[in-house]
Amino acid sequence: SIDPFWAAPSSTAGDGRARARPSCSGRPALVPMAATEASLKVAALVPVPEDDDLDLDAPAEEQGSGYGPIRNNTGERGIVFRPAEVEDVVIESIEEEAPYGKPEFAALTPKQQGMARQLRRVPVPPHRMTPLKNSWMQLLQPVVEHLKLQARMNTKRRAVELRNSEETEDIGSLQKAADYFKAFMLGFDQTDAVALLRLDDLFIESFEIQDVKRLQGDHLSRCIGRIAGKDGKTKYAIENATRTRISLCENKIHILGSFANIRLARDSICSLILGSAPGKVYTKLRTVSKRLQERI
Repeated sequence: SIDPFWAAPSSTAGDGRARARPSCSGRPALVPMAATEASLKVAALVPVPEDDDLDLDAPAEEQGSGYGPIRNNTGERGIVFRPAEVEDVVIESIEEEAPYGKPEFAALTPKQQGMARQLRRVPVPPHRMTPLKNSWMQLLQPVVEHLKLQARMNTKRRAVELRNSEETEDIGSLQKAADYFKAFMLGFDQTDAVALLRLDDLFIESFEIQDVKRLQGDHLSRCIGRIAGKDGKTKYAIENATRTRISLCENKIHILGSFANIRLARDSICSLILGSAPGKVYTKLRTVSKRLQERI
């Protein structure tokens, strides 16, 4: 008997004879040549089945409706991808309610803010005493009605005294009012100084002509005349171009405006102090005014 392990047919030799195979007993066993050739023909005709083979003749419904590559039955090479039908996805946002509501607190009173009674005293120079008397009611109106402050004129000390009250809402109102009166004492009009109460980005810069150039006597007088111009023409031109306000008090110059505008006005005034012709300053101011209009 032949062992099953060696039962498979073997290939024939080149001379048509069957090859000898070893048996379990150690002796070679011969297989007939006719049986070997018949088994080879049967093995060649029977296809080997595979797992991924599909019945190409079956309809598409029987082959399966899943998404993936399918075999092309039209004779073309390659893999045909069949589009999958995807249902519309609806994303619903779930709004989770907060475990607690947003806290609402009442506004703090001046006492709760720790605002103690404070006092500001603004001295009045002699040359501004008469304008202060004439514009006293106009100066007090925004301070008392809007800022809720108390103000009075101390004739002995020659100063304006400001004090906060229980109705004062903002803790910085007292300092704003002090800057407001200080601007009036420096020579600005009441309509210009009141802008300090309404806007937060306005400042006052002061400097002297001697800080730029040492001038004395007639040279100092001519310098002041160049800055002011005929009937104040040069001064108004600088104010309108740079959107600032300028106050000339002898050899002191005060500028009211924003930080960038103050720098432009200061550069123009310094050019006049150093001896530049007003025409060159006007040309530079035209360029500056165009830049400001483009920004706006």
